Formats: sequence, structure tokens, C-alpha cells
Amino acid sequence: MLPIGLQLYSVRNEMEHDFEGTLAKVAEMGYEGVEFAGLFGKSACEVRSLLEKYGLAAVSAHVPLAEMLEDMDKVIDTYKTIGCRYIAIPYVDEQYRPGTPDYPETLNLIDGLGKKCSDAGLVLMYHNHDFEFVKIDGKYGIDVMYETVPPEHLQTELDTCWVNVGGEDPAKFIEKYSGRTPVVHLKDFQMGDGEKPQKLYALIGKDDDGEQADEKAFTFKPVGHGVQDMPAIIAASESSGAKWLIVEQDNPESGNTEFGAAKMSIDYLRSL
Repeated sequence: MLPIGLQLYSVRNEMEHDFEGTLAKVAEMGYEGVEFAGLFGKSACEVRSLLEKYGLAAVSAHVPLAEMLEDMDKVIDTYKTIGCRYIAIPYVDEQYRPGTPDYPETLNLIDGLGKKCSDAGLVLMYHNHDFEFVKIDGKYGIDVMYETVPPEHLQTELDTCWVNVGGEDPAKFIEKYSGRTPVVHLKDFQMGDGEKPQKLYALIGKDDDGEQADEKAFTFKPVGHGVQDMPAIIAASESSGAKWLIVEQDNPESGNTEFGAAKMSIDYLRSL
């Protein structure tokens, strides 16, 4: 099987409480690498030292688009120092999304950021949600993105949960981008009645109007414990040239913990 890492957003509260202790637990569980979602005030050199101490690879980092646009040179320097090969755009606000008047300019900005990464020996990736599956002249916005920005400036980081929620088969979508899929996000979920809830993004802290999402309608699950066909997804990832599988669970389900969910995911994957 491909090497397996953990997106540290999955244990973000533990990271904030005990950065080093969390890395130690992640390594103890059997994860081989990590993907960052913030450094919690640690310097790049501190982080690199801790990864070396616990034998964890620095796979990649999720960095907000606004942070990249503000100072991409600093972003590149930070994550090169840590040892990351990949940097990913994790999420974009509404004004940057497919279907908006500024989407062509968004793609132009991404192209420029990708060129900077490439020139520095790094790889820029895009981590999708489901809003990229809106149609633009009959094509998905995500497909327009990858048709517009060349592979040398942008690779995929397909989030298999959001591909599914967007209406596509995750394994087939990975195969569609064969050769452009260095990192694949393994994410599982369950929907109560099969209908996507209106307040879905409240579950990942992105809706701020005070309304709560219905966790009974949609629940993030440990990998292998939801609706996803993980063996097919993993096989497609391997055949499409992926280098890493990254586990991500945005929130533990009720009654579980961040560490508990991460452990269930890696235990399932090691059982295959």
C-alpha cells in the first residue's frame, strides 16, 4: 500500500494543546507522514526537528489562499525548511469559486502561485470541496481549473468525500486525473437520508450565520466506517500514480475523539 499520512487538521485541538505530544501520538498510531494545517506558533526549524525526532515525513501543507497571495515567498521558504514537497490551496471563499465573474482571474492567480512553487522545486496542489462541481458551459468548475492551469503549475489533491458529495464516483474521478494525483485525501462520511444538508459547511466551521448543521443528516466518519468504497479508491490512487494517501476527518462523530477517529482510520487501512 502507498504510504499513509494524517492531515493534522483532523487533530487540530490536540495540536493546539500539545504540538509535540500530538505528533508523537500520530507516529505511534502508525502514520508515516503528516500534512499541516497551520504551525501553531512553531518555527519551521522547530517543526522540522520534531518530525525528525518522531520519524514523520513532512508530506504537504494546507495554506490559505490569502496567505499565499500576501507573501508566497515566505510560504515557500517556511515549508521548504520543514521539508514539505507539496503545498495545497485548502479552500476558497465564494468570490474565488467557479461560476463567479472573477473565476478566470482566480485561475490566473493560481497559475502564478504554481509557477512560483515550481521554480522553487515545490508542487502546488488544489484541495477541492463540492462547490467546484458547479457547471460552467457544461463543464465542472474543477475540470475548467485543471484545463486552464497547466500540470506543471497545479496538481490535484482530490478529497474523495467532497468528490462523492459533488456527484461523482471518487475512484473514477481519481482515474480521470491519472498522472496528476500525487496526494489523495481519504475521507469517509455518512448521509442520513441521502440528501445533502443545506448547512453542510457549518460542519467544518465555514458557515458563520449562527445556524447549526444537522449532524444526523451528514456525519464525517473514520476511514472505512462510512459509505466510501475505500479499496476501490486506494486501487485507483495506486494505478494513477499517487505518492501519498492522506487521512482527513474534519470532525469526530459524536462519542468519539480526534485521536480515536484517527486511530480507527489507520487501523482500518492497515487491515486491508
